Amino acid sequence: MKRQKSFQNEDQAALYLVPTPIGNMQEISPRVLETLKNADVIACEDTRNSGILLKNLEIKKPLIAHHEFNQDASIPGILALLEQNKKVAIISDAGYPLISDPGNRLVQEVIEQDYPVISMSGANAALNALVASGLETSRYLFYGFLDSKSSKRKKQLEELKMLPYTLVFYEAPHRISDMLEDGLEVLGNRKICLARELTKKHEEFIRGSISEVLEVCEELKGEMVVVIEGAKKEDLKSSMEEAMNLMKEQIANGKKPRAAAKAVSEMTKIGRNELYSAYLELNQE
Repeated sequence: MKRQKSFQNEDQAALYLVPTPIGNMQEISPRVLETLKNADVIACEDTRNSGILLKNLEIKKPLIAHHEFNQDASIPGILALLEQNKKVAIISDAGYPLISDPGNRLVQEVIEQDYPVISMSGANAALNALVASGLETSRYLFYGFLDSKSSKRKKQLEELKMLPYTLVFYEAPHRISDMLEDGLEVLGNRKICLARELTKKHEEFIRGSISEVLEVCEELKGEMVVVIEGAKKEDLKSSMEEAMNLMKEQIANGKKPRAAAKAVSEMTKIGRNELYSAYLELNQE
């Protein structure tokens, strides 16, 4: 067990997870500005992009690259800086670091070396889109980017199909039509909200069914967040009834209930323990 007192010694070395604006520069907080100004080094995805941001904020600090493809070198370098009692801030190109961006491995290794990891509040496109979507917000699942290949993307959507939670995805404009077409095929014509260019001048929320939003996809530009309603209770009930029928077929063909539950679980993506319990309950009535 490790316990971290983030503000017990503010002069100590620490890794700061610092969110940056996703569009509107006025949304940067005083605390974020102070943290960046007090950092000894700033680790970022792209030193060119972050250099422009920091210049606009009138902050001059040494920048080091930390991204998906250089972690084997950058993580030891950051750990060495912490060992020298340096304060290191990690930022992404826009939004919250580690959310669909590299950094999780770094955080794990920093914690393992007993240095504090301190996060702060700030911009996050997924939450901006979710709370303005008009869909259920009490329970949701943030997935990030689906695979770029249709076959893999459909498989991922199949795994999410029966979850009763609002689903939140990131998507690029050149893939949005393909992504929604696969969503329509796998999930059905659910309610969605497509949010684009969040906090920027051309911010837009497009709310409707998947088929309705597909009609305007070709004209859309900018970074996108897609919020999709979760499976409804009637869908879950219908899916379980279908699964029980499949269970009966498997058992009629000679399989034991547990083996049948495993086979049907692979077909329907419903948990095999859930299927087995439902089958026993159904046959006790």
